[in-house]
Formats: sequence, structure tokens, C-alpha cells
Amino acid sequence: MALLERVSTLIRANINDLVDKAEDPEKMIKQVILDMENQLLQVKTQVAISIADQHVLEKKLAETAESEKQWMHRADLALDKKDEALARAALERAMSYRNMAAGFTQQVEDQKLQVESLKTALLKLQQKLAEAHAKSDMLIAQHRRARAMNKATEAGHPISGDPAAAAFERMKNKVDHTESTAQATAELVGDDVEERFAALEKQDEVERLLAGLKARRSER
Repeated sequence: MALLERVSTLIRANINDLVDKAEDPEKMIKQVILDMENQLLQVKTQVAISIADQHVLEKKLAETAESEKQWMHRADLALDKKDEALARAALERAMSYRNMAAGFTQQVEDQKLQVESLKTALLKLQQKLAEAHAKSDMLIAQHRRARAMNKATEAGHPISGDPAAAAFERMKNKVDHTESTAQATAELVGDDVEERFAALEKQDEVERLLAGLKARRSER
């Protein structure tokens, strides 16, 4: 996630080094703090969105599990009426909801990991921002004293460029395509042979579930 990459770069930044290397330390420290505050707002927003998404996925998981339960009950009712064809149809629907539930379960777990990652990044960024605020005045004052004491030496070694600004620019160009590539690969459709075997496996599962229902009913 690009947002977490930007936050990670800010968290790793050494405030002392940024101030020491900057042409204008006061401007640099203010910019660093501003960047952190902006990213903090974005992370807070993303945390709220991710938590909301997690709740939606959990709700869909519960609804899907309930639908599977209902179709299993309907299959049982169909057997009461001696209608095995209808029971098989109900079991197929139950299996479909079971597969959907498995997918939602994985999505919920992935979403939980993302929420935790964002919460961790938020906490670290808050700590880094507090550090920057606490050190800003002290670092600027120290830098001014050092420049005053070494004015003659620094005159012979001018500082060129702005390393911090370059780092922030590089940070903006980082994009993570790993997840999207993996998803695209996972969505490739199999050939006809695979589909035929999948249909056979599905039918076997229906027959197994039907036999199970009959066995439980005979034990009553």
C-alpha cells in the first residue's frame, strides 16, 4: 500500500540528520512536521474505512453462513416429502453458500491484518510526530549554534541540494503492484477439462451430503 510506504519512510527518517543537512533547518523541520500531520490524517481516515470494510465483510459472512444453514434445512424438508431431486437442488445451493462463506472468511482475516497494520503505523507515526514537535526548537537552536561556531569551515564546504526533499520525491514514486498481480493471476479461468472435473466433484459432494441426511434421519 502506497500510504503505508510513505508513512514508513517518515517513521524511519532521522530528524537530526534532516536538520543537519538542510540549507534551511527551520523550514525543513516545519515541512517534516507538516508532512507527518498530513499523513497522520490520511492514516486515521484509512483506519476508519478499513474497520468499516471489516464489519461489512463480517456481516456478509454471517448472512452467507445463515443461508447455507437454511438450504440444508430445506434439503431435510424435501426428504420429508420423499423428493430427492428437490433435496439435491437444495444441497447444491447450500454448497454454493458454503463456498461463499469460505471466501468471506479469508477476506475477513486479510482485512483484520490490514487494520492491524494501519493501527500500528498510526501509533508509530503519532510517536514520531510527538518526537518531532519536542525536538524541533532544540534541534534548530543547536544547528544555529553549530553553524555560528563553524562558519569559516562551512564556507569552504557548501551544502548542495536537499537530501530530504529528494527522499520525499522518491517516496511518491513507489507503487506496490504485488497484490493486484496476484489477484489477476488467481482469476485466470481454467480450461473445459477442469470445469468438467469440478462438476463431477460437485455432484459427488451433493450425493455425500444427501447420504448423510438420510443416515441422520434413519437414526431418529
